[in-house]
Amino acid sequence: MRQNGICAVRTRKHKVTTDSDHKFNITPNLLDRDFNADAPNQK
Repeated sequence: MRQNGICAVRTRKHKVTTDSDHKFNITPNLLDRDFNADAPNQK
């Protein structure tokens, strides 16, 4: 490869897609990580 002047093409493994600097409303945390329900269809 050195003799021919070619090299491998590296691809990026991860692309950041989250935009934390936005002006949209943030949904409140209603469950507060309490996923236990007393009955079906309660949470």
